[in-house]
Amino acid sequence: MGAAGRLAHLELPFFDDGHRALAAALDTWAAQHLQQVPHADTDTACRALVRALGAAGWLRHCVPAAQGGVHETLDSRSLVVCRETLARHDGLADFAFAMQGLGSGPLSLAGSEALKAAWLPRVARGDAIAAFALSEPGAGSDVAAITCSARADGDAWVLDGQKTWISNGGIADFYCVFARSDGSGARGTRGLSAFLVPAGTPGLSVAERLEVIAPHPLARLHFDGCRVPRDHLLGAEGEGFKLAMRTLDIFRASVAGAALGFARRALDEALAHARRREMFGQHLADFQLTQAALGDMATEIDAAALLTYRAAWRRDTTGTRITRESAMAKMVATEQAQRVIDRALQMHGGLGVRVGTAVESLYREIRALRIYEGATEVQRLIIGRETLAGSA
Repeated sequence: MGAAGRLAHLELPFFDDGHRALAAALDTWAAQHLQQVPHADTDTACRALVRALGAAGWLRHCVPAAQGGVHETLDSRSLVVCRETLARHDGLADFAFAMQGLGSGPLSLAGSEALKAAWLPRVARGDAIAAFALSEPGAGSDVAAITCSARADGDAWVLDGQKTWISNGGIADFYCVFARSDGSGARGTRGLSAFLVPAGTPGLSVAERLEVIAPHPLARLHFDGCRVPRDHLLGAEGEGFKLAMRTLDIFRASVAGAALGFARRALDEALAHARRREMFGQHLADFQLTQAALGDMATEIDAAALLTYRAAWRRDTTGTRITRESAMAKMVATEQAQRVIDRALQMHGGLGVRVGTAVESLYREIRALRIYEGATEVQRLIIGRETLAGSA
């Protein structure tokens, strides 16, 4: 499919000319540069992708203008456009871009001016890799179960505990860490605070590297008397849960954007295969069953796109929280993309499960996307809760 066809969805009124120009430029750049980055070693590839994205200026969309970014505040539609475009080309490139934004999100939203000045320009240049450390062995979807603790001690905060499933764990230059700072040890969302912890801080160690079906750098972190300066607190003490939710509110819609990119690539692969695959004296595309499957795939992508773009557009144009809209977008886009990719793989037959083919890689990528930043089941609960609150 030509560039015009790949970008036709941007003619929807959710976008302006700046977003369309961004998508076209990034699409061209990705086609020219991403295949040049070897993916044999995930850590090396991720570092190289962050450097390349930074050098080309794309990571400037992950930080505010005051620290070298493009927009005064983070622009949700730009994040969606970038992730959808990158995911269509390369899942690891999308991951590298996304984690620069999510990993530094709490810093952008609530860090001191000194911390922002020290780290965010480096994030934008691709000189520093960011990580978002929220999940724990017993606290994934249930943030209220966080037990990692932070206690004030003179001019420092001392962190103890564990974090797991941390993207960029082991290669990050700094971590935005959420811990319980009220000293109560009780469950609940109150009493959580956020801290910036530079990699290499004594007491912070990588306890385990985690291998998953879609190769990304992930790790379990251990904090043992890890001391960080008092001014490394992000936002107000006890406001960590709100900060985590504000961050996810911005980036959850971009997860949906990545799902759209994966789904659009799967549809491209299915269309090309159906047109060239000969069987029973005709092409696969000539069978009505194939045409019906392709029709379902196209419809599911468009339906998910409308929810995704609405969420990002509403945040950018109204400045309000989009908890309900972003949850809908994330849930529908990832679930629909799973179905689209599964049909594309089925259409390829045996070729679809061969390791190294595009549809096989997409199948692994989308399965992980349905879980991180809130599994589908969590999104359903969020939507239900927000709907009840809105109708009261």
